Amino acid sequence: MTDTQTLEETRTSTYEAMFLVSQAAATDLAGVIDHINHLFERAGATVLAMSKWDERRLAFEIDKQKRGIFLLTYFTANRDAIGGLERDCNLSEILMRMLVIRADHLTEEEMRATDAREELAVEATLRAEKAAKAVQKDESVSIGAPVAEQKPEPESKSEPEAAKANAPEAPADEKSAPKTPQDNPSGDPPAGDPVA
Repeated sequence: MTDTQTLEETRTSTYEAMFLVSQAAATDLAGVIDHINHLFERAGATVLAMSKWDERRLAFEIDKQKRGIFLLTYFTANRDAIGGLERDCNLSEILMRMLVIRADHLTEEEMRATDAREELAVEATLRAEKAAKAVQKDESVSIGAPVAEQKPEPESKSEPEAAKANAPEAPADEKSAPKTPQDNPSGDPPAGDPVA
């Protein structure tokens, strides 16, 4: 049994993972953190530290997003479980990108010193409160061009006056020409009109 235990210990390594989350998904930061923890549980990993690394503009758009939040985590896991973790992260609709590397350059104490899960929890509650206030005030983000406000129309004229004001003026030749068959009893075509 000691050989199996030794084999299990040698196959476990410490890793550093960087997760990229869109700002839209980060409005529910607590949900994002729970999702990442769920992915670690599925992989059988133990999280040593998690912190918000940065929130910045991306070098190029990813999924039509220009800004993102980077979450840095340190964890221990079986070497065979990393492939499954990467697959789960690639299938996730919450995470835009993720990168996992071995963290042999740091000791476990250094990794634990970067743990900021309490600060992340505080930020998650602040973001949730801000999102709730935005919904209450109907402050929503709209995509596209702003809608132009319609100007109020001036007081309306009576229908005959409005029709005269909106009707185009006829040329001088057409003013004298009869418009209907009743106006032209002879049936001759009006002057200036071609005969068909």
